[in-house]
Amino acid sequence: MKIRIKGNSVRYRLTKTEVATFCKKGSFMEQTNFDQNTFTYGLIAKEDILNLEAEFANNTIILALPKKEADVWATSSRVGYNNTMVLQNGQELHLLLEKDFVCMDETIEDQSDNYPNPKM
Repeated sequence: MKIRIKGNSVRYRLTKTEVATFCKKGSFMEQTNFDQNTFTYGLIAKEDILNLEAEFANNTIILALPKKEADVWATSSRVGYNNTMVLQNGQELHLLLEKDFVCMDETIEDQSDNYPNPKM
């Protein structure tokens, strides 16, 4: 799972295996270890929500996708989900969750588990 954070936006990209695991188990988590701390980021399926949501606590970012969407995302042609959350301070947090496609430009990362790029 890749995460991109820029300003008030958070984007996750998941490979085929990661999407399948998430849809089967209802969650998918990853960690990045530092000397004194661990940064965790993950995705959960959540009942009683209508849109993609996020929370940050204890060095962890969790995106939550409505359970009904999580049940079908792996087998659907839908690429992803987005939402803009209005925060308590009035600012907006933009959220994007996507299937990860093979890059069209040259890259050194392993893309063998990425979705075929529809532009290829």
